[in-house]
Amino acid sequence: MRILVYGAGVLGSYLAHVLVRGGNNVTMLARGGRLDELKKNGNVIRHYFQFRTTADKVNVISELQPEDIYDLVFVVMKYPDFQAVLPALAANHSSHIVLVGNNASPSEMRDYLETHSPVKKQVAFGFQLSAGWRENGRVNCVRAPKVQMTIGGLGEELSWRAVIDQAFVNTKYKLVYHNHMDEWLKSHFVMILPLNFIAPSYNGDLRKAIKDNMLLHHVIAAVDEGHQVLEKLGYTVAPASQIKLAREQRKMFYILLKLMLSTPVGKILLGDKAVSADEMSALYQAFNDLKSRANIPTPHWDTLENYSPLPQR
Repeated sequence: MRILVYGAGVLGSYLAHVLVRGGNNVTMLARGGRLDELKKNGNVIRHYFQFRTTADKVNVISELQPEDIYDLVFVVMKYPDFQAVLPALAANHSSHIVLVGNNASPSEMRDYLETHSPVKKQVAFGFQLSAGWRENGRVNCVRAPKVQMTIGGLGEELSWRAVIDQAFVNTKYKLVYHNHMDEWLKSHFVMILPLNFIAPSYNGDLRKAIKDNMLLHHVIAAVDEGHQVLEKLGYTVAPASQIKLAREQRKMFYILLKLMLSTPVGKILLGDKAVSADEMSALYQAFNDLKSRANIPTPHWDTLENYSPLPQR
């Protein structure tokens, strides 16, 4: 298949690697220094837990032209960056688009693409479970042996699911389909926002943060408050295990959180650079809009907004 991965950051680079190894004809869209890296050395990835490095040759472009038609386009980027690329995606004559990443306004993005495109657009949304960072011309990828993407439409089954399945048929990659990705994405960001208050509270020092039991208590309670906001507005929290953990199994949540913060993986996933400041700000604004509409008390969220740790003795 002829596939475009629009975005060459940590997540997009791993997705491109998987698709190349699956026998697809993959093009990556990148700009600036990343464009030069890909042209010179290919898509170089250090697989952190697997103790190996891969390098894949890929086609590289810096702009998407209307006449550049692909069987499938994955757009992998930070939530606040999606808006800037929607016009180019709409103008392009490719029909199958998957927007991958945190997203607080999937319905609006789908409607824009369908309304402004000269061809019929079929749009899905996904979230890839991997992490990492870039340095020295390569991506350091933190992942499970078999990476998973939760993917689907907004209240309907994807009639074109076979197109997506075909792209991954020869890969070690798991697709989990969910028909209500708007609810899934909202559930996801109300979980990660409180978790991402932890590191900034101690200027990135997780060793100190892990000792602040009050902070962790506020974080766990804030996750549940986020769920309550969604429930008040009529959303179903997905997956259901998420709401059970924050509401009924708080002791277990606390133990798991302490364990994660004490490991190198926790530093990658919950460190002060795990989610960019601009993405955090955009998602936080989206949550504030939801909270305003729900009009219910969220005292632990409110505390985290201005959290100041007690002086260390």
